[in-house]
Amino acid sequence: METHRILVVDDEVKMRRVLEMSLRNMGYEVSQAADGAEAMACFDEAPFDLVMTDLNMPRMDGMQLLRALRERGEGVPVIVLTAFGSIETAVEAMKLGAADYIIRPFEMDTVELAVTRALAMGTMQRENRFLRDEVERGWGEFIGGSAKMRALYDLIRQVAPARSSVLIAGETGTGKELVARAIHQASGRDGLFVPINCAAIPADLLESELFGHQKGAFTGAHRDRMGKFELSSGGTIFLDEITEMPLTLQAKLLRVLQEGAVERLGAQRVVKVDLRIVAATNRDPQQAVDEGAMRQDLFFRLNVVRIDVPPLRERREDIVLLAEHFLRKYSTELGRPVPDLSEAVTQSLLVYAWPGNVRELENLMERAAVLCRGKSVEPQSLPVDMTATAAVPSAAPVADASGAFDSLVLDEHVAALERRLIAAALERSGDNKSAASRLLGVSERTLWYKLKKYRL
Repeated sequence: METHRILVVDDEVKMRRVLEMSLRNMGYEVSQAADGAEAMACFDEAPFDLVMTDLNMPRMDGMQLLRALRERGEGVPVIVLTAFGSIETAVEAMKLGAADYIIRPFEMDTVELAVTRALAMGTMQRENRFLRDEVERGWGEFIGGSAKMRALYDLIRQVAPARSSVLIAGETGTGKELVARAIHQASGRDGLFVPINCAAIPADLLESELFGHQKGAFTGAHRDRMGKFELSSGGTIFLDEITEMPLTLQAKLLRVLQEGAVERLGAQRVVKVDLRIVAATNRDPQQAVDEGAMRQDLFFRLNVVRIDVPPLRERREDIVLLAEHFLRKYSTELGRPVPDLSEAVTQSLLVYAWPGNVRELENLMERAAVLCRGKSVEPQSLPVDMTATAAVPSAAPVADASGAFDSLVLDEHVAALERRLIAAALERSGDNKSAASRLLGVSERTLWYKLKKYRL
C-alpha cells in the first residue's frame, strides 16, 4: 500500500513536532520546514502528496508558498492551519488552490479528516491529469490527440468488434497498417493478424501466397503449403495496396468473401475459413474503380466501413508529440540522453509539408538522434531543405485596392489567421490558457506550442 508523503510547514518548532507525531501515528511519512522558502527547497529534493502550512511565517509566508507552488505547477493539495484566520484570508487561500482551511486551536480528528479528504482529492487530480495526458498523447500505439485522430480512435473502437470488411484509405506513410492492427487487437478475435502487401509480391506468386497450394500443383511446389487465408482464419488478414492486386485474383478474392471458403492451387477440396478482411490503398478507391484497377463489385464488398487516415499536414498539432516520441525511441536505442527540440527545429517541423507523412517524420527523428551532440536538436541536424523556417507573421498578408494579395503563400495566410484566433481566444478567456484551448478546440499542450511559435 502506498505511503503518502506530507510536508509540515510552520515556524513554531513545537507545532511542527506535534503534527509530525500525529501524522506518523496515522501511517504517513512526514517532513518539516520552518517557512515557505525552506518548503520550496524540500520540493527540490523530493515530491510530496500534501502540504500543511501556517500562514504567518518569516521569509516566505503561507500565501506566498501557495502562489509559488501554483506557479511551479506542483499540483499538490495544501491545507492551511492558522491562528489568525479571517474570511478574507480563507477566500484568498482557496482561490490560490488551498484544499482546506483550519483555524487553531483544532482537534486532531478534524485534521485527520481534512488530511484524508485532501489526499483523496490529490489522487483524483493526478488520475485526471494522467487521463488528460493520455488523450492528448494518443491511444494504444497511436500518438496524437488532434480532433481528426480522436475521431479515428472512435471509429476503430466502433468497427473492431464487428466482422464487417474494412477499407482503409490514406497516403503512403500515414499508418494504415497500424490502423489495421488496432482493429484486430480490439476485435477480440483469437486468430493471427496476417499482413500481406499485394504490390510487393509478383502477380504469379501472389495467388499461391493467398490460397496456398498442394504438392505438385506447379513446378517448384515440392510440398503442401497453407495460404494466408487459411493462416488468418479466426483472425484478420490485412491486404495492403489492394488496388495493385491483378483483376483475375480480385475475382477469386470476391468469391472467398462471398462463400467463406478457399481452395488451394492443385487441390480438389474446399476449406472453410473464418475471415475478417481489412484492405488498404494509398489511391482513391473510387478513382481506382473508374480507371479499371479495381473491380467495382469487390470495392462494394470491401467498402462496408471506410476509414480515411489523415495525412500529417492535416494534424499539425500532433507533429511535436510524434517528433518527441520518435526522438526518445531512437535516443534510447542509441544509449544516449534524450535531447530537446530547439525552437528553430520545432518551427521547421510545424511549417514543413510532410509529403512522406509520419514515416518521414520518424526517419527524420532517427537521423536527428544519430547526429545530435548537444542537449537539444538544432537545425544542422535536419536536412537542408527543412531549415528555411518561415518568419512568424505579425499580420495577415496585405491586399491591394483591387483585392489582389501581395503574397499568395498559403502558410502565411493560415499562420496569420491562426495567430489572430489565438489572440482573440486569450482575450475572451481573460488569458486563461485552459479556457482558451477549449474555445479553440485544441489541447493545452498544442496551445502552448503555438503561443511559443507566434510569440504571444
